[in-house]
Amino acid sequence: MMIRVLGSAAGGGFPQWNCNCRNCADVRAGKPGFKARTQSSLAVSADGTNWVLLNASPDLRQQINETPQLGSAASGALRNSPIKAAVVTNGDVDHVTGLINLREAQPFSVYGSKRVMDTLAANSIFNVLAGGVVARHDLPMNQPIAIEGPDGPTGITIEAFDVPGKVALYLEDASKGGNFGSKSGDTIGLKVSAPATGKAFFYVPGCAELDPPLRQRLQGAPLVFFDGTLYTDDEMLQQGLMPKTGARMGHISISGPEGSIAAFKDLDVAKKIYVHINNSNPVLNDNSPERKATEQAGWDVGYDGMEVRL
Repeated sequence: MMIRVLGSAAGGGFPQWNCNCRNCADVRAGKPGFKARTQSSLAVSADGTNWVLLNASPDLRQQINETPQLGSAASGALRNSPIKAAVVTNGDVDHVTGLINLREAQPFSVYGSKRVMDTLAANSIFNVLAGGVVARHDLPMNQPIAIEGPDGPTGITIEAFDVPGKVALYLEDASKGGNFGSKSGDTIGLKVSAPATGKAFFYVPGCAELDPPLRQRLQGAPLVFFDGTLYTDDEMLQQGLMPKTGARMGHISISGPEGSIAAFKDLDVAKKIYVHINNSNPVLNDNSPERKATEQAGWDVGYDGMEVRL
């Protein structure tokens, strides 16, 4: 199974178009230790021919152009694509907007929780993905589903499961109090498998905490791509970027006694990779103390173009 990180940044990318924080200023200036990153998405294939997107970021067109495996085959039909399906983990702008890049009457399939698929159905802009061309499927929770493309099975199986999180910002309902109207299916994780080889990994790009069910699920996993949005819960407050904590945004922090490094310490996960990294996060600086501490704790910091094979 081939896995490629198409985008490793959180919403807005890195640098963010209107941000002059220290990290964004340094990456624009080309300072050593900084890499530009597009918004969060993976691509996975069981055979190197048929590909499944895991989330569809606003930067998807750029990501496809920078990934030869995802481009139209020169020997193929006048219009063709190796992208056979897209699976979305929530309704956040940075995870669904890229679907609009896949218009032009190209057959493929979209999968997501019923909650998120209902959100897409209610927004008429997604009608550019014509129903007679692009199949839409609700993902049941806790049940492995063979992902189908227009030509049949892709060789990839997905098992979706709820994780602690938050409803997408544009769907928040302040009248609901601290829950903001969140429901089951607003934030999911994915177990991604290739039955032909028995290989599998987990993709959890958004997560508020590792509760007991999630800890049990991830125990002993060979590979986990995990939410790396913030290093500390209050870093956006401290940098004057936003009056919100990570917890308020539905993201666990990397550091601290309640952070993901501590939470994963006894889970015996073989390989751990952070994705969905916010522009405020000091781990984006290869030479920062925070980056060194993260790597010393056994984590990799994901980057665009990163490839992993299972």
